[in-house]
Amino acid sequence: MTSRELILARIRAAVASAPEAEAVRAHGVSPPAGEPGEPGDPVELFAGRVADYRATVHVTDGDGAAGVIAAALARRGVSRPVVPDGLPGEWTPAEFVADDPPLGAGELDRAEGVLTGCAVAIARTGTIVLDTGPGQGRRMLTLVPDYHLCVVRAGQIVAEVAEALERLDPALPLTWISGPSATSDIELNRVEGVHGPRTLEVVVVR
Repeated sequence: MTSRELILARIRAAVASAPEAEAVRAHGVSPPAGEPGEPGDPVELFAGRVADYRATVHVTDGDGAAGVIAAALARRGVSRPVVPDGLPGEWTPAEFVADDPPLGAGELDRAEGVLTGCAVAIARTGTIVLDTGPGQGRRMLTLVPDYHLCVVRAGQIVAEVAEALERLDPALPLTWISGPSATSDIELNRVEGVHGPRTLEVVVVR
């Protein structure tokens, strides 16, 4: 018997008479005291979490979405963003760069920015998930340009990661975004834009 087998045998013997414990999983939407967002309001909790990640977030209604998107692009100086196929027409600016034929890495690197939708968003973690579906495009579109403007519908926001997983197809290439791309070295010097966009801006449409 190896050392590993001996240790495992001792563990099994020690817990053999212990009662089985039932796993309890609770996925509520109410944030703990002091956290942003009112209990039961995943939109406000999501917006607060996104802002915590140093991303810019706007919450608007359907009628105001186009104006908020246009204003965000104008502030950034983006006159012709890359727009994937399938983005709703009311969100799409008059001038844009289509990914057809597919743009190369060099073209995307020189692009002013990219405007997309998303597959799902998670209130508790402030995470946006893209699955290359309509209005999201290829993974390269949101990993290479330095600026990403993402539009999230309120109905796409779920409370917890487990709920997001239920909506996603694991066979698809999934991109999980929690704020602008950032990393830090051993001295905790933060560097942004290493693995993806340096700037993330999010428009939440109620």
